[in-house]
Amino acid sequence: MGKQLAYLVIHCTATAAGREVTAGEIRSWHTSPPPAGRGWQRVGYTDLVHLDGRVERLVENNEDGVVDPREETNGAAGYNGVARHVCYVGGTVNGQPADTRTPRQRDALARYVLDFHARHPGVKIVGHRDLPGVKKACPSFDVGAWLTSIGIGR
Repeated sequence: MGKQLAYLVIHCTATAAGREVTAGEIRSWHTSPPPAGRGWQRVGYTDLVHLDGRVERLVENNEDGVVDPREETNGAAGYNGVARHVCYVGGTVNGQPADTRTPRQRDALARYVLDFHARHPGVKIVGHRDLPGVKKACPSFDVGAWLTSIGIGR
Protein backbone atom coordinates (compact mmCIF):
# COMPACT_ATOMS: atom_id res chain seq x y z
CA MET A 1 0.00 0.00 0.00
CA GLY A 2 1.33 3.42 -0.90
CA LYS A 3 1.44 6.75 0.88
CA GLN A 4 -0.38 9.97 0.07
CA LEU A 5 1.49 12.11 -2.47
CA ALA A 6 2.67 15.26 -0.62
CA TYR A 7 5.46 16.77 -2.77
CA LEU A 8 6.52 17.36 -6.33
CA VAL A 9 10.28 17.94 -6.11
CA ILE A 10 12.06 19.67 -8.99
CA HIS A 11 15.68 18.69 -9.69
CA CYS A 12 18.46 19.30 -12.19
CA THR A 13 21.06 16.79 -13.39
CA ALA A 14 23.84 19.18 -12.28
CA THR A 15 25.46 18.80 -15.69
CA ALA A 16 26.92 21.47 -17.95
CA ALA A 17 24.64 23.75 -19.94
CA GLY A 18 23.96 22.31 -23.38
CA ARG A 19 25.11 18.77 -22.54
CA GLU A 20 22.28 16.31 -23.16
CA VAL A 21 21.82 13.44 -20.72
CA THR A 22 20.17 10.13 -21.56
CA ALA A 23 17.89 8.02 -19.43
CA GLY A 24 20.60 5.34 -19.59
CA GLU A 25 23.14 7.72 -18.06
CA ILE A 26 20.74 8.59 -15.25
CA ARG A 27 20.10 4.92 -14.58
CA SER A 28 23.83 4.21 -14.56
CA TRP A 29 24.66 7.14 -12.25
CA HIS A 30 21.99 6.10 -9.80
CA THR A 31 21.93 2.30 -9.89
CA SER A 32 25.48 1.19 -10.72
CA PRO A 33 27.49 0.03 -7.73
CA PRO A 34 29.97 2.53 -6.27
CA PRO A 35 32.33 4.01 -7.22
CA ALA A 36 30.79 4.25 -10.72
CA GLY A 37 27.30 5.00 -9.35
CA ARG A 38 25.34 5.43 -6.15
CA GLY A 39 24.18 1.83 -5.86
CA TRP A 40 20.51 2.70 -5.48
CA GLN A 41 17.79 0.20 -6.34
CA ARG A 42 15.97 2.78 -8.50
CA VAL A 43 16.63 6.01 -10.32
CA GLY A 44 15.99 9.29 -8.54
CA TYR A 45 13.39 10.77 -10.88
CA THR A 46 10.01 9.86 -12.31
CA ASP A 47 10.44 12.13 -15.34
CA LEU A 48 13.32 13.80 -17.18
CA VAL A 49 12.98 17.04 -19.18
CA HIS A 50 15.46 16.99 -22.05
CA LEU A 51 17.12 20.04 -23.65
CA ASP A 52 14.62 19.97 -26.53
CA GLY A 53 11.68 19.99 -24.09
CA ARG A 54 10.83 16.33 -24.51
CA VAL A 55 9.65 14.77 -21.24
CA GLU A 56 10.77 11.18 -20.78
CA ARG A 57 9.19 8.87 -18.21
CA LEU A 58 11.84 7.01 -16.22
CA VAL A 59 9.59 5.26 -13.69
CA GLU A 60 6.01 4.36 -14.53
CA ASN A 61 3.25 5.61 -12.27
CA ASN A 62 -0.53 5.71 -12.46
CA GLU A 63 -0.75 9.49 -11.90
CA ASP A 64 -3.02 9.18 -8.86
CA GLY A 65 -2.44 10.85 -5.50
CA VAL A 66 -0.70 7.87 -3.93
CA VAL A 67 2.97 6.90 -4.20
CA ASP A 68 2.85 3.14 -4.58
CA PRO A 69 6.04 1.22 -3.72
CA ARG A 70 6.65 0.47 -7.42
CA GLU A 71 6.43 4.22 -8.20
CA GLU A 72 8.91 5.34 -5.55
CA THR A 73 12.13 6.95 -6.75
CA ASN A 74 15.28 8.05 -4.90
CA GLY A 75 15.18 11.81 -5.45
CA ALA A 76 15.43 13.10 -1.86
CA ALA A 77 16.17 11.05 1.23
CA GLY A 78 13.27 11.06 3.67
CA TYR A 79 10.73 12.20 1.04
CA ASN A 80 10.77 9.46 -1.57
CA GLY A 81 7.73 7.61 -0.28
CA VAL A 82 5.58 10.76 -0.48
CA ALA A 83 7.03 12.56 -3.51
CA ARG A 84 7.27 12.55 -7.25
CA HIS A 85 10.55 13.83 -8.67
CA VAL A 86 10.99 15.63 -12.00
CA CYS A 87 14.42 16.61 -13.30
CA TYR A 88 15.63 18.89 -16.07
CA VAL A 89 18.89 18.26 -17.90
CA GLY A 90 21.51 20.86 -16.96
CA GLY A 91 21.99 23.11 -13.98
CA THR A 92 25.64 24.16 -14.10
CA VAL A 93 27.96 26.53 -15.95
CA ASN A 94 31.70 26.05 -15.41
CA GLY A 95 30.88 23.68 -12.56
CA GLN A 96 28.80 26.27 -10.70
CA PRO A 97 25.01 26.14 -10.15
CA ALA A 98 23.11 28.07 -12.83
CA ASP A 99 19.64 28.06 -14.30
CA THR A 100 20.46 26.57 -17.68
CA ARG A 101 16.93 25.62 -18.75
CA THR A 102 16.47 26.12 -22.46
CA PRO A 103 13.32 27.91 -23.64
CA ARG A 104 11.87 24.51 -24.58
CA GLN A 105 12.71 23.10 -21.15
CA ARG A 106 11.10 26.12 -19.47
CA ASP A 107 7.92 25.61 -21.51
CA ALA A 108 7.85 21.85 -20.95
CA LEU A 109 8.49 22.13 -17.22
CA ALA A 110 5.80 24.81 -16.89
CA ARG A 111 3.27 22.60 -18.73
CA TYR A 112 4.29 19.62 -16.59
CA VAL A 113 3.94 21.54 -13.31
CA LEU A 114 0.70 23.29 -14.28
CA ASP A 115 -0.86 19.96 -15.31
CA PHE A 116 0.41 18.30 -12.13
CA HIS A 117 -0.93 21.15 -9.98
CA ALA A 118 -4.34 20.99 -11.68
CA ARG A 119 -4.60 17.28 -10.85
CA HIS A 120 -3.03 17.52 -7.38
CA PRO A 121 -3.70 21.04 -6.04
CA GLY A 122 -2.87 20.12 -2.45
CA VAL A 123 0.61 18.79 -3.23
CA LYS A 124 3.49 21.10 -2.33
CA ILE A 125 5.81 21.90 -5.25
CA VAL A 126 9.41 22.60 -4.22
CA GLY A 127 12.96 22.62 -5.47
CA HIS A 128 15.23 19.91 -4.07
CA ARG A 129 17.18 22.61 -2.19
CA ASP A 130 13.98 23.78 -0.49
CA LEU A 131 13.52 20.56 1.48
CA PRO A 132 14.62 20.76 5.12
CA GLY A 133 18.18 19.59 5.68
CA VAL A 134 19.17 19.61 2.01
CA LYS A 135 22.49 21.31 1.35
CA LYS A 136 22.45 21.41 -2.45
CA ALA A 137 21.84 24.11 -5.04
CA CYS A 138 19.57 21.79 -7.03
CA PRO A 139 17.61 22.73 -9.14
CA SER A 140 19.75 25.87 -9.59
CA PHE A 141 16.78 28.27 -9.70
CA ASP A 142 14.26 29.74 -7.26
CA VAL A 143 11.27 27.42 -7.61
CA GLY A 144 8.99 29.59 -5.43
CA ALA A 145 9.51 32.68 -7.58
CA TRP A 146 9.14 30.63 -10.76
CA LEU A 147 5.86 29.11 -9.53
CA THR A 148 4.49 32.59 -8.96
CA SER A 149 5.60 33.59 -12.47
CA ILE A 150 3.60 30.72 -14.01
CA GLY A 151 0.51 31.43 -11.92
CA ILE A 152 0.86 29.02 -9.02
CA GLY A 153 0.94 30.86 -5.70
CA ARG A 154 2.59 29.36 -2.71
